Amino acid sequence: MENKEVYVAKSIETKSFFDGGLLQFIGWSILGWLVTISTLGICYPWSVTMIYGWKINHTVIEGRRQKFTGSAVGLFGNWIKWWFLSVVTLGIYSFWLFIKLEQWKVKHTTFVD
Repeated sequence: MENKEVYVAKSIETKSFFDGGLLQFIGWSILGWLVTISTLGICYPWSVTMIYGWKINHTVIEGRRQKFTGSAVGLFGNWIKWWFLSVVTLGIYSFWLFIKLEQWKVKHTTFVD
């Protein structure tokens, strides 16, 4: 007679949630807006990484906290390249800018554990 092991999958309840607050969001948004306006848009990548980092770092998916590893310096190089391509193509490349920015964000988003 064969020795058979039975594996029972236990149902582990995991939750997804966002634990950031409204006042934090307002504060980070105002700071990002002020930095972008006062530098005439040069520090926009810093604003994007700051606000997106806050959002991701306060997000838990199925019990696993997310972490944003991107930096403003890393985005700045891409931002200059994307801006240049938009100018050279007379704005046509700007249609892909949103997708490129989202791809960069996802590339720099991981789980803490």
